[in-house]
Amino acid sequence: MKVLKFGGTSVAHAQAVLQVEKIIKKESSAKQIVVVVSALHGVTDLLIKAAEQASEANESYPHHLKTLEEKHLNLVKDLLPISAQSAWLSFVKKHFNDIEDICNGIFTLGEFTPRIKDKIASYGEFLSSNIITARFESAGLDAVWMNSADYIRTNTHYTRAKVDFNVSNNNLRHYFETNPRQIYVAPGFIASDEHGNRTTLGRGGSDYSAAIIASAINAEELQIWTDVSGMMTADPRLVSQAKVIPEITYQEAMELSHFGAKVLYPPTIQPVMIKNIDLCIKNTFNADASGTLISHDLQNTDPEQIAVGISNMNNIALLTLEGSGMVGIPGISAKLFQCLSHEKINVILITQSSSEHSITLAIDEKELFHAESAINLAFEDDLKLQRIEPVKIENRLSIVAVVGENMKSRSGVSAKMFSCLGNNGINIRAIAQGSSEKNISIVIAENDTKKAVNILHEEFFESEIKQVHLYICGTGNVGTKLIQQVYAQNKYLRDHLSLNLRIAGLSNSRKMVFLNEGIPENDYVNLLENGEKASAHQFSREIVTRNLRNSVFVDLTANTEIPEIYENLLKKSVNIVACNKIAAASDFENYKKLKNLAKNHNCRFFFETNVGAGLPIIGTINDLVRSGDAITSIKAVLSGTLNFVFNEYDGTQSFSEVVARAQKEGFTEPDPRLDLAGTDVARKILILAREAGFPLQFNEIENISFLPKECMQGDVENFYTILVKYEDHFKNLFDQAKKVGKILKYVAEFDNGKAKVGLQHIAPDSDLFHLYGKDNIVIFKTLRYSQQPLVVKGAGAGAEVTASGVFADIVRSV
Repeated sequence: MKVLKFGGTSVAHAQAVLQVEKIIKKESSAKQIVVVVSALHGVTDLLIKAAEQASEANESYPHHLKTLEEKHLNLVKDLLPISAQSAWLSFVKKHFNDIEDICNGIFTLGEFTPRIKDKIASYGEFLSSNIITARFESAGLDAVWMNSADYIRTNTHYTRAKVDFNVSNNNLRHYFETNPRQIYVAPGFIASDEHGNRTTLGRGGSDYSAAIIASAINAEELQIWTDVSGMMTADPRLVSQAKVIPEITYQEAMELSHFGAKVLYPPTIQPVMIKNIDLCIKNTFNADASGTLISHDLQNTDPEQIAVGISNMNNIALLTLEGSGMVGIPGISAKLFQCLSHEKINVILITQSSSEHSITLAIDEKELFHAESAINLAFEDDLKLQRIEPVKIENRLSIVAVVGENMKSRSGVSAKMFSCLGNNGINIRAIAQGSSEKNISIVIAENDTKKAVNILHEEFFESEIKQVHLYICGTGNVGTKLIQQVYAQNKYLRDHLSLNLRIAGLSNSRKMVFLNEGIPENDYVNLLENGEKASAHQFSREIVTRNLRNSVFVDLTANTEIPEIYENLLKKSVNIVACNKIAAASDFENYKKLKNLAKNHNCRFFFETNVGAGLPIIGTINDLVRSGDAITSIKAVLSGTLNFVFNEYDGTQSFSEVVARAQKEGFTEPDPRLDLAGTDVARKILILAREAGFPLQFNEIENISFLPKECMQGDVENFYTILVKYEDHFKNLFDQAKKVGKILKYVAEFDNGKAKVGLQHIAPDSDLFHLYGKDNIVIFKTLRYSQQPLVVKGAGAGAEVTASGVFADIVRSV
């Protein structure tokens, strides 16, 4: 004999019931079956809501009852032949009259007791099971309705009654032995106490009813039919990549269901586990799918799979009892749990410090007030004597549990779990791990739940692909090239580096747009153009609020406002990749603060493209310092703009024309004066000196400018007019160098702790002489490279190479 249970979604409407009928016909063709059904989807909630409204003297409760009555009348009309409808329509009306009478009594008395709540709630299963039995009979099946409440006996703990298995098992065995039929249809969820009063087995109790029956009759198999194809590796509403678990042990299934896997009511497993009855979870609407097998004897498990699933529970509160008076005093824990037990408060998770100074409990948030009052009352004397402090409360929390039998034989599972969460800025409030090592449970902020579950799922089940979310600020020349590179290179990254880059946010100076699922390549320009008004601080708030895993903020602007949001992002463990030099060249204390924030919050703050575009200059310094070397001097041409300008300027074209061409080709900052005045170069040598370990400030850098002061007045358009005015000045600079057989280069130098930038005459035998176009060169002298310097040389400007440097930083950051 098999037992099949169908949940509320499986009997939500006539079409669903007909699908159930197909399954029943197939399963009952060879052997007897027991069919346990839930109430129609949503019915129990609405029944309770109507009764609650009645107790509050809210006169709208009859409206809900009318809606439910119509739902059941329509089901009768849709399922039964006309000749059979009259009796069953009367049956439905009669019982809804009874329900209305009960609600009227509640309205009059203003009282809604747990006993009455069970009475009201039981009607959902009672009605659905009777109507479904009638449908089976009309279809010619040998079906009979059995009232579970007549055979399953419980205590009087209404709304969550405890089953008397001895009595229930005897009752059920006797019934089936004396009433042989092919198909038995029973309401789930409902039972009765020794006086015949209706009780219920807790929300989700239909699963439990099926397990009780299966255990009593030693069923061959228990099948739980629902609207998903089995237990999943995580909640599919949170994790789009969640997949069905093919096989799982009873213990693993129990742990997952206890910590929130809603596909199975937690008490369901115990009765069938004792009898070693296989439990299958299957999809009513995809009956051919294999589903999940829960059993002692697993055949096809992967020994390399560490975890089998991740579950989560929301609406959790933490209660912490602590005080010096608890240390070494026996009975404190017993007293604490006894007072909670007396109030019928379920403790979900427990953790205690090894010093015995504190005990932390996780409970349902709805029970918080009663729990706090009970504990403070139980420890009233200790509180007065200040041996124990008042209960500390944290709410709006969630429990996330990683479950798997194989965890107990693997080292480093906890480290792996905590590391990936820490790297994404998720603070863990409490930790619990059972001695069996099948479960590691953590308590986190509720608004971090989706992010945490996705991170853990990615770590334990999708290690081949890591999802990265990019927020790009700045869509000019460099930004456009970067976006193109991300889309073009993503397949390579997935195939070779197991990374998937998703642009989740874009902003320019006017508009910004966000899309958690990723902004599509073929529509990003249009979406951005029609986005909301751009704001740096709102962009930051959106990143934090969306709270997506492996987030990277990319600053491709020269805007002084954007770096103001770095601190907040780093504190939330958002990685930052900056092409913008403002932050790294700001006050030294701010520079150090940002570096330390990244370190302390397990994230990355990379700015390789601050100097030399895509050249590995900062990375080279970092590698030298980390390996124990020390930078003694730096000599460099760091401005692709200035190198291009002085390579191209020979007096045949005006200086202003050469500068304009450099700007047009994307080699300059939006305001070319930042390059020509040496400000940009000064920032770059400052950043290199700081990365080499020297605490320089910007105002300590000597800047020998060749640009007349008047050029710095007015806007960019006026700047070009003034350049024409000073053409003779620039021609004279060129001629003086040429006269002595040298060329002009704008050079940055760092030596003996001091830095300077300025125009220099470069002789043909210098390493700086043969530097063409927009190339940069950096010459390092170090303790190891004292005789023969270390040289980094290559293109130091241009949107393409700068974007590729940013791209490399993004990949390194995750």
